Amino acid sequence: MRERYELIVFDWDGTLMDSAGAIVRAIMAACRDLGLPEPSDERARHVIGLGLGEALRHAVPELPEAAYPQMVERYRHHYLSSDHELSLFPGAYELIEELAGAGRLLAVATGKSRLGLRRALEHTRLGAFFHSTRCADETFSKPHPAMLEEIMSELGVGRGRTLMVGDTTHDLLMARNAGVDALAVAFGAHPRAALEEAAPVAIADTPAALGDWLRTKS
Repeated sequence: MRERYELIVFDWDGTLMDSAGAIVRAIMAACRDLGLPEPSDERARHVIGLGLGEALRHAVPELPEAAYPQMVERYRHHYLSSDHELSLFPGAYELIEELAGAGRLLAVATGKSRLGLRRALEHTRLGAFFHSTRCADETFSKPHPAMLEEIMSELGVGRGRTLMVGDTTHDLLMARNAGVDALAVAFGAHPRAALEEAAPVAIADTPAALGDWLRTKS
């Protein structure tokens, strides 16, 4: 039986890598460094998936524009000081390896920078399995459809044969804007209720459920 989706595009943070908490902690620490009030955990989690500059502008809207480069520097300092300690969600490596071995085209569309994604792919040894990747510092940030449109164009796969997998409403809205189906995961940054409102084809509540769905229904 022919697979429904030829191309599966994954978000990174909060979808494949258990890094949402580290991102929130880095935002909080950067605020403390600059003497700013820390945003709520909910607000900090909401910006995960956006490009870094855009994310920090939403998380700390009271910060003067001239101070954003310093905020970005402090965020990167705190995040990169511990990113080597982060790990993939249980079963993520095996799932990607299995999908690639089955002939699926795989890609990453992430709010990370190119440097950040390169570090993550090297650390996790997943780089060889992905046929295309797009980062927020080289095209439009989510929820703009550019990342998905560029990946589909590069790999020659149409909208109806492409699936976006992500843990935030930014991922799901990007998919909608690109005319692509989306599968949500509820073990990352955004709460299940918010994901439901974006009407994905399904929601996986655990990493194991994500694997089961992709193996049996994609």
